[in-house]
Formats: sequence, C-alpha cells, structure tokens
Amino acid sequence: MIASIIRGSIENRVFVLAVTAVIILAGLYAVKNTPIDAIPDLSDVQVIIKTHYPGQAPQVVQDQVTRPLTTAMLSVPGAVSVRGFSFFGDSYVYVIFDDDTDLYWARSRVLEYLSQVEASLPSTAKPQLGPDATGVGWVYIYALIDKSGQHDLSQLRSIQDWFLKYELQTVPGVSEVAAVGGMVKQYQINVTCLQVRVGRLSSAVAVAVLAARFGESHD
Repeated sequence: MIASIIRGSIENRVFVLAVTAVIILAGLYAVKNTPIDAIPDLSDVQVIIKTHYPGQAPQVVQDQVTRPLTTAMLSVPGAVSVRGFSFFGDSYVYVIFDDDTDLYWARSRVLEYLSQVEASLPSTAKPQLGPDATGVGWVYIYALIDKSGQHDLSQLRSIQDWFLKYELQTVPGVSEVAAVGGMVKQYQINVTCLQVRVGRLSSAVAVAVLAARFGESHD
C-alpha cells in the first residue's frame, strides 16, 4: 500500500504540490486568525452587586447592606453560591451560578431579585450590577499612596474619583474602575437655633434647599 502511494505521488507531482501548497496556506491563515487567550477564562459564571454606602463603617455596611443582599440572592434560580464582602463605604456581593448558565439570563434574574430587596436597604445605599465581565477581567489592582504626607485620605480619594478614574476608563478594553477605601469628602452645614428662630428656617427646609441646589435626593 505504501509503495502504491509513493508511486501515485511520483506520477502526479503537480497535484501533490498543489495540495501541499493549499495545506500550507490554510495553516498560515489559521495561525494568523485563530484567537488565542494568554489567560484562558475558566472562571465561574458570576454577577457582582456593588453597593455604595458612603461614610459607613464595614460592620454597619455588613449589617445593613451586605447581609440583606446575600440573604435575598440565595433564592435566585441557578445560584450555587453567594459571597459578600464589606468595606468602608462599599459592599460587594458575588452571586455564583452553574457553569452552563447564560450570563445575561443570570444578570436579569439578579436584577429582578435586587429590585425586590432594594426598598429595604438604607436610602443612601445605592446598589448596582457590576460590569458585564468575568472574574478574569479583574486584571490590575493599584494603591494610591502619598509618600510626602501632604495629602490625607480624603484628598487621595478625590484624586482617584475625579482624575485617575476617568483617565483609566479611556484605556481600550477597560469597562470599570472601582475604588475601594479612602475617605469620601463630605461637607457639613451646622444650623444654629438662633438662625432657625430669626430666619424662621427649619432643618427640613434647609435639607430640601441644599438637595435641590446640588441635585441630590433627601429623606
């Protein structure tokens, strides 16, 4: 059989060379166009719920935000695990699904259950779904440190939120830049009893005026 193959190849040199050239060209095309991942995505199907609860300690965030969310997410169809993490002013809840679960179906189910529990959260806690990305998408973590000591935690957080965040979001492929830690700058207005009596100004009116001025909701 081998002898007949060799004999046939010698007698049909042009055909053999043409087939060889086609195979080589197909191989070059495959090498050039086949997508290759440096880090294969083997992560679980997960949906992240990020809740910003400004000015609250981790224990308060855990009791008032993380625990109610994790309890509600345990009932989501297809969820196999729910993990909650509480930080200063932020809460992260990871809902892990079966490997064969469609990501967009999982996000819609989490959003449905989130709308049911959102009313029981504090008014200043604003939950939202994380970006449409897997766990492998978390590729870089950095810390903003001032070695000169000229900036406090609130100033460093302001630099992160108002400068670095927007610059990093312009990088192609970046879907979100999440900030954790630091002190969010706050402004406090102290209204004295004398001002209230003379100006006939109540605290509710003062809060309403400030909220309307800065375009924020109030309770």
